[in-house]
Amino acid sequence: MKLLAFDTSTELLSIAVRRDGREWVHSGAGGAKSSAALIPCVLDLLAKAELAPNDLDAIVFGRGPGSFTGLRTACSVAQGLAFGARRGQGAGVPVLPVDTLLAVAEVARMESGATRVLALLDARMDEVYSAAHIWEGTAWATSTAISVGKPEQLALPAGEDWVLAGNVWAAYGERVPTALADLPRIEAVPNASALLSLAPAMLSAGLAVSADQALPLYIRDKVAQTTAERAVAKS
Repeated sequence: MKLLAFDTSTELLSIAVRRDGREWVHSGAGGAKSSAALIPCVLDLLAKAELAPNDLDAIVFGRGPGSFTGLRTACSVAQGLAFGARRGQGAGVPVLPVDTLLAVAEVARMESGATRVLALLDARMDEVYSAAHIWEGTAWATSTAISVGKPEQLALPAGEDWVLAGNVWAAYGERVPTALADLPRIEAVPNASALLSLAPAMLSAGLAVSADQALPLYIRDKVAQTTAERAVAKS
């Protein structure tokens, strides 16, 4: 398949294009720089793969949770490229939104062979996004729904051989519950190669949507604390 994938949900800007089993990959500084860098980097990778947007079978993007600005950037670029790449009877390229925590689980599987992963991403505001995933041989099953909460509240479903994967250790590593403290840890953030790895099974399952249905995934509505809330947290 001819696929374009990108994620801007964290401080990493990650883009990849796949054509005929070959991949072209770009990674760089994300965050506030993503909105300016994403489109030029996408067009550069497509040119290297000798593809135009309307040649693509699908556009894959990390829909969240993550940085609100990053999610909106990825979603708007995915929508714009898909709408602009008109084909056939005026239909745009299909879009595949992928949960960023699922992408973290896939990074852990690709790097270590992990099949039971508690995926964790820094949600800022002294909180962590989390979701547990179990690999079933050809696809991931979500064992727990995505949640956001204090690091001390993290928990796992029953079972053994769980691995923790994410980007929370520097900020919250000492606050992980004792029951999870001795589990293997993998430093990971969502990346485009993981999105490409997930895409074929998800596309076969009919999870692609039209551009107007490709939306970010927000787990919470509040994005900042008041001055009083910051003072309480600091104390």
